[in-house]
Amino acid sequence: MSEDDQELGEVLHAVGPRLRALRKQRNATLTGLSETTGISVSTLSRLEAGQRKPSLELLLALARAYQVPLDELVGAPPTGDPRLHPKPFVRHGRTYLPLTRRPGGLRAYKMILPPERTPEPPDQRVHEGYEWMYVLSGQLRLMLGDHDVILRPGEVAEFDTHVPHWFGNAGDEVCEVLALFGPQGERFHVRARPTS
Repeated sequence: MSEDDQELGEVLHAVGPRLRALRKQRNATLTGLSETTGISVSTLSRLEAGQRKPSLELLLALARAYQVPLDELVGAPPTGDPRLHPKPFVRHGRTYLPLTRRPGGLRAYKMILPPERTPEPPDQRVHEGYEWMYVLSGQLRLMLGDHDVILRPGEVAEFDTHVPHWFGNAGDEVCEVLALFGPQGERFHVRARPTS
């Protein structure tokens, strides 16, 4: 057996106890985890006992259910660098920089919206979730139901995404926005002043 094979075997052997500890820490049952992930109870039990090798498909489903990075499940060594190195992506001409790494749960993005001209009123959309937006620079136009507002730097909007909505750049300069998005039922806790 080569040194690489031996190292891989040790990593895979450690996944089971790590999965069991994480489930116990979350007070989850195998049955509940099975319902969340679609993985059978017997497969989950064998994974935790080290009787089954974890596949990428199984680990991704478990990472999503526990809302942890895949690295945490396989025990990847820490890099020592706490900085995120986001990979930006572009959607509909807007640049998104992910600021969180965990799958599911609350997600944070920095959005960069180029100036745009919309001759006709844009279509408002609805979807699952809850959103919080903070304007860093420029002007953000937010259409939320019957409301049509312009947000400037330092202003915040918070809304349930079941309400028809659309947002875009309202100015001639780039607009930068910090956006937090949470699944349905998960809201943000904003404290406006200290409690007494």
